[in-house]
Amino acid sequence: MTPAAPDPRGAHADALRAAAETMRATREHCVWTQQITHEELLPYLVEESAELIDAVETGTRADLREEIGDLLWQVLFHAAIAAQDPDDPFDIDDVAAGLTEKMVRRHPHVFGDAVATTPEQVLVHWNAAKAAEKRERRSVLDGVSPHMPSLALAQKLLGRAAGLGVGVRSDPVPAKPADVIWELRGDTGAAGGADSEATDAGPAGAGAATEADLGAALLALVAVARARGWDAERALRGAIRNLEDDIRTAERD
Repeated sequence: MTPAAPDPRGAHADALRAAAETMRATREHCVWTQQITHEELLPYLVEESAELIDAVETGTRADLREEIGDLLWQVLFHAAIAAQDPDDPFDIDDVAAGLTEKMVRRHPHVFGDAVATTPEQVLVHWNAAKAAEKRERRSVLDGVSPHMPSLALAQKLLGRAAGLGVGVRSDPVPAKPADVIWELRGDTGAAGGADSEATDAGPAGAGAATEADLGAALLALVAVARARGWDAERALRGAIRNLEDDIRTAERD
């Protein structure tokens, strides 16, 4: 029997519950949905997350609404898969209950007697609650996903490192982002040609730069971004969008 589609706009309908029921019915009756695993679903989660970022940065309100919905579908999908685990099943209600409990704990200034009148005070409460939850963690690196985009991961780790007094190995960190690339650029010249001589602005004859030097330079640039309150990942996305615009312009010419 074909299941009836839930009505998310009915007078007494809970739209979120209707979405969860739609996923349950899809999981039960769609042969593709039935066989997919958490691992096989991950590329779709990455793709939908990227599309939500696009909608936030360059899309319309309609785009944003749609992409939030698509990401919600991924959450419901993973919860539906988890609900059928033979050893440790949990469903979307369990996920929501755990989330609610955690957010209440981490906002004692909202749901308890703590006081926070500034964003900095809120962060103190948040970090204290998080530390209490994660007492088994022995390193500040615990809980940081290595699957984050590299620039975002670097910025995250630099923040953790700062709490221990650890900085990047290039000392000192350059005041201007452009300064950090001159040693690398000196090998290829400003135009990027392999046989070009170093420009006057960079250190000529400093020796051939390596891929490790490039990594150190990128990390130093992320340190500059963090010091200035910039988002390195977002900055690179913006530069890439400019490049895409230039490519499209060249294609039209």
